[in-house]
Amino acid sequence: MIGFGKNAEERRREQEKKKRGTGRYGWSDLKPSRKGVLACISGGAGLLLLAGCVLYAFIARGEAHGIIGGLAIVSLVLSVNGIRLAVRGFGERDCDYLPCKIGLPVSFVSIVFFLGIFIGGLN
Repeated sequence: MIGFGKNAEERRREQEKKKRGTGRYGWSDLKPSRKGVLACISGGAGLLLLAGCVLYAFIARGEAHGIIGGLAIVSLVLSVNGIRLAVRGFGERDCDYLPCKIGLPVSFVSIVFFLGIFIGGLN
């Protein structure tokens, strides 16, 4: 029985053993944050989509059609979604936060590039 008929030291040892799990050195292996992985995918897709739009605009020598503007807006939406997912991914428990730490700056850089291109086009 767990906890009944045991002193405080035995209960504490039992709780620590349960908390440690079955990893190599007594700690359980952490899985990556699901929302963090989605944030990496979303931010990376937004950045690649924006880079593709810029590349097509250079190839077309400024004669890019409205579809390129629409794809750039989709890139912005993907990047904002990547930031939202990365921030929510930090709230997940018992997982590795590295994908969140990667997805957040990638999405932020994508938004900064979008705003730079947009503001540069206004001048």
